[in-house]
Amino acid sequence: MTSKNTICLWYDGTALDAATFYARTFPDSAVGAVHRAPGDYPAGKQGDVLTVEFTVMGIPCLGLNGGPGVPHTDAFSFQVATDDQAETDRLWNAIIDNGGQASACSWCKDKWGLSWQITPRMLMAAITDPDPAAAKRAFDAMMTMTKIDIAAIEAARRG
Repeated sequence: MTSKNTICLWYDGTALDAATFYARTFPDSAVGAVHRAPGDYPAGKQGDVLTVEFTVMGIPCLGLNGGPGVPHTDAFSFQVATDDQAETDRLWNAIIDNGGQASACSWCKDKWGLSWQITPRMLMAAITDPDPAAAKRAFDAMMTMTKIDIAAIEAARRG
């Protein structure tokens, strides 16, 4: 580990699977060192994968196979800014099609319970439009969506 600050994410024996999926799915992502337990521990045995160093879009992370005691919550999420509908669809569908779950307003969860916001840059521009009426129309349209439909947000913004 070389970073001074690393996000530690708890998994129930599936840290390497999760890190591999993230590395395969998101740009500037990779799996680094895999560390095996030097002895038995409450969630595993000597030789089991204990931690996995990985990056998600350049952000250093450590996957800890700590057992079932600490599930992910919506209090932490990765927010991924996308540039167009194709990128939005690709990332959203990768998470959902790999056992994930759709939620509202650009949110989804991967099969490990980690929350993701697949958020088009255009959406953020639309809901912060200097014209309050345009921002409200875009916001109201977003509130009806799961995966963001950029064309529908743009249409709502224009009125």
